[in-house]
Amino acid sequence: MNFWRTLVGKLWITIICLVACVLMLMGLFLLPYIDTNFTNSGAVKRLFVIVAMIGFSLTTFFALFLFTKITQPMQQLIRAADAVRKGKYDTRLSLRTSDEIGELAITFNHMAEELENTIRSLKHEKEHLSSVLRSMNDAVITLDREGAVILTNPPGDRLLQLWGDLTEDGEEDLPASAGEGQMVPQPLLPMFRRLLVQESDQKMNVHVMKGVWSVHMAPLSSDGEVRGAVAVLRDVTEEVNLEKMRRDFVANVSHEIRTPLSMMQGYSEALLDGMASSPEESAELAQVIYDESLRMGRLVRDLLDLARMEAGHTDMVMRKIDFRELAERVDRKFQVRAKDNGVELVLELEDGELQLQADEDRLEQVLTNLLDNAFRHTPEGGKVTVKASMETGEMGKQLHVAVSDTGVGIPSEDLRYIFDRFYKADKARVRGENGGTGLGLSIVKNIIAAHQGSIWADSEIGKGTVFHFLLPVESGQTT
Repeated sequence: MNFWRTLVGKLWITIICLVACVLMLMGLFLLPYIDTNFTNSGAVKRLFVIVAMIGFSLTTFFALFLFTKITQPMQQLIRAADAVRKGKYDTRLSLRTSDEIGELAITFNHMAEELENTIRSLKHEKEHLSSVLRSMNDAVITLDREGAVILTNPPGDRLLQLWGDLTEDGEEDLPASAGEGQMVPQPLLPMFRRLLVQESDQKMNVHVMKGVWSVHMAPLSSDGEVRGAVAVLRDVTEEVNLEKMRRDFVANVSHEIRTPLSMMQGYSEALLDGMASSPEESAELAQVIYDESLRMGRLVRDLLDLARMEAGHTDMVMRKIDFRELAERVDRKFQVRAKDNGVELVLELEDGELQLQADEDRLEQVLTNLLDNAFRHTPEGGKVTVKASMETGEMGKQLHVAVSDTGVGIPSEDLRYIFDRFYKADKARVRGENGGTGLGLSIVKNIIAAHQGSIWADSEIGKGTVFHFLLPVESGQTT
């Protein structure tokens, strides 16, 4: 850069001009005046006054020059920097000079532009991250090193509210608060402490309030030091329950098939070894083998029906039927069994029309399975009742059927599982003593669902159980 165009060069030229002006004035005007009038004291005083006025004028001019060239641009720069500090990142300087102040203004404008772009990019990234977190079904909770929550998404907020009242028994040093923020929830506290000690990712399933959460907690590091953690939590309760159901299903199917197979094998070996001493004993052994084969056939048939229903491949022939005729037909079929078991069977149907769109065979299977379940759990001298009436509900006009018994009842904690395959509310009851396969209620639930209806049960220990199901009168189901 040309020296004379810099700020120092301009100041140097100004000083040179100022000194030159003083010398010229003194040489041209003051020195001749001093020579001719120096003996006059009044003239000397006037000389000093004139020199003072000229000096004051020159310094004033120099001060104005400095204010114009240096102070004023610096004040603009200060105001622009203060505006950027306050968040006005679009602030720019309009100085157009060729000295250092001009270069400083250009550099400031470039800096402000880069800062504005950086802030805009950070804002976009923050909005993008916020959108991603909001769209996640998994809960995300970010913690600082002290355990205070610094960032969450909506599922994380709901989880913190749900776990907010949990406390750890015997825990005295559990932090209670961090200012006005929330602290790490108690179920995550052991993982958080291990992460701070080991400084590595932590993964485990956390069981909280009958739910199971898969938690992945990773450290947040800065300059080689852990400054916090981020935890991602996923509700895997359904997956865990399904896996448990799968294991239980395999175990139950193996048990249910192994029992009749063992009996058939044992009795057939007895026949082959000639252990039957008379035709009557041979016939009895053959009858047992036949009964067990029928039981195995029912089990396989029920399993196939249930698999087809859950896969959505069951054919439903929907047509208008009279539920009164269907209920009376099923009632006549079970009256013989009721007499044999010493149980009273009562049919209570509402007066009027009880017609609806349904698959008659499947609906008969529903009533048969519910009544069979009621008879198997009702002791001698008990009572089984079937009630049916028309109601108006959310599905419009609908048929309400209730099958009640006076049996032992079902514990409240088991009611939610009674429609699961092979589930036994009475843990002491041995499957097979009364011919049940453990699939009847599961089949009933799937048939009701195929009719776009709903089913539930109410029960009280020692007083019996009532199964309710609702079916829409007009159904659009045709498959």
